[in-house]
Amino acid sequence: MAMKIRLARGGSKKRPHYSIVAADSRMARDGRFIEKLGTYNPLLPKGDEKRVQMDLERVQYWLGQGAQATDRVSRFLEAAGVTTAKTRSNPKQGEPGKAAQARAKERAEKAAAAAAATEDAAAE
Repeated sequence: MAMKIRLARGGSKKRPHYSIVAADSRMARDGRFIEKLGTYNPLLPKGDEKRVQMDLERVQYWLGQGAQATDRVSRFLEAAGVTTAKTRSNPKQGEPGKAAQARAKERAEKAAAAAAATEDAAAE
């Protein structure tokens, strides 16, 4: 059985509240889980201690049993000092899309043409 430590969404529309759970990876996101390990409330400020609450002993138990933490939960565990920080690299994420690149190229061409026109006018 492939175990995951992941988030299960609760709360109403536009008011999310997540439970950190140990579940079989084949179960639905909000479906059956084996054990509730903590909570995550994204509506609270980042510095608030109640934003992420976990039972670290149980989390370590499940990690010892071979459970894999999802990306978001692994970030919580790194912040809590349970696991070591992974190096993440997604260089394409910061790049603008095709349309934005085309607009930037057009703007640069217009600026170059305007600069050339002012130089020509100044030279005369």
